[in-house]
Amino acid sequence: MDKDNYYMNLALEEAKKAYLLDEVPIGCVIVYQDRVLSSFYNRKTLDRVATYHAEILAINDACLKIGSWYLDECTLYTTVEPCMMCTGAIIQSRVRRVVYGCDNHDFGYLSRLENKKIVVTPHVMEAECREVMHRFFQDKRK
Repeated sequence: MDKDNYYMNLALEEAKKAYLLDEVPIGCVIVYQDRVLSSFYNRKTLDRVATYHAEILAINDACLKIGSWYLDECTLYTTVEPCMMCTGAIIQSRVRRVVYGCDNHDFGYLSRLENKKIVVTPHVMEAECREVMHRFFQDKRK
């Protein structure tokens, strides 16, 4: 298993934790020097805070752990394409690379970005990431 699949699998585990808590199942892992620095899942519904997306929580935690708001040596893995807010946080924290699973046709913003400083690798474990989201919203509609 290559590194991207390995770390995306960890992000998927975070997403599954959210799913079990009836939270939109998005997981995020931030890697620094081949080690997991931070991992989170969405907590927006649980904590009733609109900005508690997995990426925002992971970025905040990583900054505290690294002791800087510069995450320029980090790679962020997220199961779903980041929204506009999370993309802004990624830019502001100087994350060097973002790897995401499935597209977010309604709210995704990263794929629209024309920022050459961020290396974007889309569609890693796309089917698995999409399946978790699909199953969650299918369950919600029942």
